Amino acid sequence: MTDPVGNCVVTELKGVWASLDRVTQTRTSSHSARLSYMRMKYFFFSWLAVFIGSWVVYVQYSTYTELCRGQDCKNTICDKYRKGVIDGSACSSLCDKETLYLGKCLSTRSNNQVYMGSWGDLEAVIKCQMEEAVHFDLGADTEPRKGAVLFDKPTKGTSVEKFKEMVFSHLKAKVGDQANLLDLVGLIISVADGNKDGHISLPEAKSTWALLQLNEFLLMIILQDKEHTPKLLGFCGDLYVMEKVQYTSLYGISIPWIMELFVPSGVRRSMDQWFTPSWPRKAKISIGLLEFVEDIFHGTFGNFLMCDTSANNFGYNAKHDLKMVDMRKIVPEVTFKDLIRDRHCETDEDCVYGMDCRTTCDQTKKKCTTEVIQPNLAKACQSLKDYLLRGAPPEIREELEKQLYSCIALKGTADQMEMEHSLILNNLKTLLWKKISHTKDS
Repeated sequence: MTDPVGNCVVTELKGVWASLDRVTQTRTSSHSARLSYMRMKYFFFSWLAVFIGSWVVYVQYSTYTELCRGQDCKNTICDKYRKGVIDGSACSSLCDKETLYLGKCLSTRSNNQVYMGSWGDLEAVIKCQMEEAVHFDLGADTEPRKGAVLFDKPTKGTSVEKFKEMVFSHLKAKVGDQANLLDLVGLIISVADGNKDGHISLPEAKSTWALLQLNEFLLMIILQDKEHTPKLLGFCGDLYVMEKVQYTSLYGISIPWIMELFVPSGVRRSMDQWFTPSWPRKAKISIGLLEFVEDIFHGTFGNFLMCDTSANNFGYNAKHDLKMVDMRKIVPEVTFKDLIRDRHCETDEDCVYGMDCRTTCDQTKKKCTTEVIQPNLAKACQSLKDYLLRGAPPEIREELEKQLYSCIALKGTADQMEMEHSLILNNLKTLLWKKISHTKDS
């Protein structure tokens, strides 16, 4: 006989068990769903990280291969050297002995190759021009050059006297009709004699002619005895080797480009000023920059304009003596005026070369005027303002700030206000020198 109570209990137990089973299945299903979601999320972010990493590597590699073409430069130069087209003091070391070594790439433009390297036991910087034709363009990042670098001048049969006449005419057009221009021709002929045998060969003359189209090369010859100009060590074609500068920026810190995108400009400027030498050493470096301004202001062979006073164009050595790192944007005033006077313009912004050489637009003629708005000294003081005021001794800070702002306020060409220009420059140098002359940093 069947027990109705027992049957009821069994039925209830089966129902409870079924409910528990459904709950378990639901929880298992929910847990499995969460696991599946976490896996998908992990997979997605892993894929995203790999994609971004690969993209960064690709961009960096593409940028490097585009900017750093030192091997191409070397191959081109050595090919012309072996064919007897060019010659120079660095050719044998670069192409035969291979003791001139191109190391770390510092190029920021593909047509201006810059490498840290070594020449035997000497550390050096090697610069090479890649494109055959580079013309003056007020908006371009290359330095102004005329004609193509084909090493086709001087031609075969040109005498040394004729070559000197070519150099004289070129320099007259570039720096103006200076009374002592023949002295500059003599300096260039001396440099052109790469093997120092007392004779200028045709290949040596072709190398020298190509290099004379470059402002930096010409400046290194003109200022070869000046403390703040890196020494020219040698050349081959339009490749030249110069003294290495130990610290290659006046101030600042290099950070990965991806971080640059997220750092506000104001914060970036503050960060740059954090990573600087002690104030007495900054003062000594600043005095060096002011002395360099003097060197190129109505110097032995004319006046030159500083058209980019960015911090990375100025460096210094272990003794904290200022050394120029990049002089490609320092142009002869005569050349600048000749080229800009025919420049068509709509606004003043059309009359700018580099970062800092600005003139005004004549609205009646729609042509740029030839007089720069700010002299070199004002632009140098603008670069030094934050650099010098940060950490300045309290007892001179107010006077220093006053003098810097007076300097920045200079307008017009330096020869229009030569007395004021000299007075401000000397006062600023004296103020800094008095403060550091008794310290070991001087």
